[in-house]
Amino acid sequence: MKKITLIFMLGIATSALAQQQTKTYQLADAPRYNEETGYGYDLTATPEEGSTAPFFFSVNVPDGNYKVTVRLGSKKRAGNTTVRAESRRMFINNLSTKKKEFVECSFLVNKRNTRINATEEVRIKAREKGKLNWDDKLTLEFNGTAPACESITIEPADSSVITVFLCGNSTVVDQDNEPWASWGQMIPAFFDKNVCIANYAESGESANTFIAAGRLKKALSQMKAGDYIFMEFGHNDQKQKGPGKGAYYSFMTSLKTFIDEARLRGAHPVLVTPTQRRSFDENGRIRDTHEDYPEAMRWLAAKENVPLIDLNEMTRTLYEAMGVEPSKRAFVHYPAGSYPGQEKALADNTHFNPYGAYEIARCIVEGIRLQVPTLAHYLKPVERFDPAQPDNPDAFHWDNSPFTEIEKPDGN
Repeated sequence: MKKITLIFMLGIATSALAQQQTKTYQLADAPRYNEETGYGYDLTATPEEGSTAPFFFSVNVPDGNYKVTVRLGSKKRAGNTTVRAESRRMFINNLSTKKKEFVECSFLVNKRNTRINATEEVRIKAREKGKLNWDDKLTLEFNGTAPACESITIEPADSSVITVFLCGNSTVVDQDNEPWASWGQMIPAFFDKNVCIANYAESGESANTFIAAGRLKKALSQMKAGDYIFMEFGHNDQKQKGPGKGAYYSFMTSLKTFIDEARLRGAHPVLVTPTQRRSFDENGRIRDTHEDYPEAMRWLAAKENVPLIDLNEMTRTLYEAMGVEPSKRAFVHYPAGSYPGQEKALADNTHFNPYGAYEIARCIVEGIRLQVPTLAHYLKPVERFDPAQPDNPDAFHWDNSPFTEIEKPDGN
C-alpha cells in the first residue's frame, strides 16, 4: 500500500454574499468570545503560554464564503499545528514550524446559519442545535501536537469563487465529534483557491426529507450560476415504504427537484451513488444492500445528462481490496474504553472514522477527475488514487478533536 500524503492547505476563495471588511485578530491578547465583541477564544479554555492543548477561535460573520489566513508559528517554541474549521472540516494537517519560524496559510470556509429569509428557517434536528455548522460564528479549531498560531485574518471571498454544495446523509455530513467522520469534511483540502465547499448534508436524511426540512431551499438561496451541487442519497431512502415510495417513484421525483432547481440558477448538478455498507458475504465479497437505488440514480443521470460518480462501485472495490477484517479500520470499530464515556464496544459498518472518510474522499476526487472535468480543473495536483490499492491506515495521522460522541449518527 502507498504512504498517504496529506494535503496541507486549501487555497483562497470568495463570496459576494459576505459583506464584512478584512479583519486581523492577534491571538496573544484576544478575549473570550462574547456577543458584544463578536470574536475570541471559544468552546475550550483559553490556551496558556506554552500549552499544547487544542483550542478554538470564533468570529461572528454573515453567511457566505470567507478567505481565512492563519499565521502559524511561535517566537518562543517549535509548533506542530492542525487547523480545521466549523465542524472539523480539514484544511491544514500537521504543519511543523521551528522556533521563531512563521508560515502563512490561506484557505476558504463557507459559513451559514439556519435563516433562509425573513420568515423561514431550516428545520434542523435537535441533535444539530448547538453544533458548529448552523450558527452565526465562523469557528476555527487549532489542534496538533503543539498548536501555535500568532494571528488570524478573515475577509470575504471573491465573488468569482465556485461553491460546491454537498447534499446527503451521515456518510457525507461534517461529523462534529470523534470518532466519526465523513468524506464531506475531508474534501475541501483537495481543491485550489477557486473552490469552496458548502456541506449541507445531515445524518438520517433522505432526498425528500432534505427538501422538506428546508435544507435545499437554504442552499438555493446561496447558490449562483457556475456553482455545483452534489447529491448522495439512497441509504435512508430505501427504508421508506408505502404508496408512491421507491427508487423509481418518490426518490426520482426528489432528485429531479434538486436537478431542476440547480439548473434554474445556472448551477451544475452531480449525482453520487450511495457508499456501500461494510457487508461481506462468505467469499469476502461486498453484498449489495441498497436494492435498486444505485441503478435508479444511474438511469436518472443518463436521462437528464447529469454527471454521475459511482461511489457505490468504487467503495465495493475499496472494501474488498482492504479485506474483511482490515476494512474495520476504515469504520467506527473500537473496543470499549477507546474514548471517554465509551462503556461498550463500537461496531458500526456504515459510518467512517477519519481514515475511512479520507479514503472515501479520495474516491470522490477520482470520480470528479473522470466525470466532472470542468470542476476537476480546480483540484490540487495530488497523486492519483486507485480504490483497488487503499492507503495504509498506519500512514494516516489524525489529531483527535477534544469532543467525542458515543451515540452513532442517525441512519444506517
